[in-house]
Amino acid sequence: MSTRRREGMPEDPLVRQLVQAQLSRRRVLAGAGALGLMGVLAACGTKAQGSGGALLTPATDLSSSQKVVNWANWTLYLDISEDGKTHPTLDQFTKQTGIKAGYAEDIEGNDTYYGKVQGQLSRGQDIGQDIITLTDWMAARVIRQGYVQKLDHAKIPNVVANILPNLKNVDFDDGRNKSVTWQTGYAGICWNKAKYPKGLRRVSDLWDPALKGRITVLDEMRDTMGLLMLDQGVDIAGTTWGDEQFGNAISLLEQQISDGQIRKVQGNGYKQDLISGDALAGIVWSGDITQLNFEEGDQWEFILPEAGGTLWSDNMMVPMGSPHLANAEALMNFYYEPAIAAEVAAYVNYICPVQGAKAEMEKIDPTLVDNPLIFPTDEDLKKAFVFRTLSPTEETDYSEQFATAIGA
Repeated sequence: MSTRRREGMPEDPLVRQLVQAQLSRRRVLAGAGALGLMGVLAACGTKAQGSGGALLTPATDLSSSQKVVNWANWTLYLDISEDGKTHPTLDQFTKQTGIKAGYAEDIEGNDTYYGKVQGQLSRGQDIGQDIITLTDWMAARVIRQGYVQKLDHAKIPNVVANILPNLKNVDFDDGRNKSVTWQTGYAGICWNKAKYPKGLRRVSDLWDPALKGRITVLDEMRDTMGLLMLDQGVDIAGTTWGDEQFGNAISLLEQQISDGQIRKVQGNGYKQDLISGDALAGIVWSGDITQLNFEEGDQWEFILPEAGGTLWSDNMMVPMGSPHLANAEALMNFYYEPAIAAEVAAYVNYICPVQGAKAEMEKIDPTLVDNPLIFPTDEDLKKAFVFRTLSPTEETDYSEQFATAIGA
């Protein structure tokens, strides 16, 4: 297995490509998760009904007679062999269970994928995939609409035992009855260590006059607004905040943009501004800074602010029409074995959601063991919050406010 060099970009071209994939993934999430939502917010928020008007029911499980499971995932989001033709951990899964695993990199964006399969999902039809992998807010939608099956915790003991504590209960799926985290990551703040040695501790430190016109923030609503709201004392994961708290943060964002403190609101394009020095600090994604420091010589410091940062996840779920629920559960359980999770983490480099994987990483690539962006410290995890699920009305309203504020 290829290893990484802590002081520079990975030597292996394949692993270098996987690091690059972090930018591609977050760019897609930015487009789909913020402004891209504007075209699809009218999606029904009610429970799915079959042609007779009844709620959808799970397909008959044929797992005992059909030893197959098909998984739809994002591109470059699983370990691959040196020749790029196979996925070693999937091969291990088949050898261990006898279940043939089909794997398709079908998901280019949450909205685009949803648009392709929503019609079939709404009728409880088999879409040809037994596992779909969607980001929190889209996972919340398909769960709310009744499109996915309930999981049997007795068949996924590794998930129950090993999932990170702050991923175990999420507001869109309390107790993880219908979803299992695949990978996760977070947004925080960064600064150029040489050009701004004073450093940052809070989001409000970004408003230092010395940084005027040199700040970049993300065009992903949940990340930028989440950090601003956390800095204002709002528990973004809780249910007690609403229009007033969101409005206060929007007002602050508008002020910092109009005053010229914020140079630009953008997606992954901020990387070039950091490299050129046009931006000295900002609200950023952890994976991008990891990659920048590999490429450009460890120039930037990334932290979760004192008030906290945002935590996002992609989640595995089983569609109502899937006839292979038990096989899907077997695959989910397999990937929550710490040794297997460590193999994936060594390639993917997102935050690993599996407790115990860090110890197993010692055997695979010791240089990654102490990387807090793969294996966060307990202190960091206590400061990482999942932006609560918005109602369809809030989704529309808040996205419109954010788009107006940033001039989109």
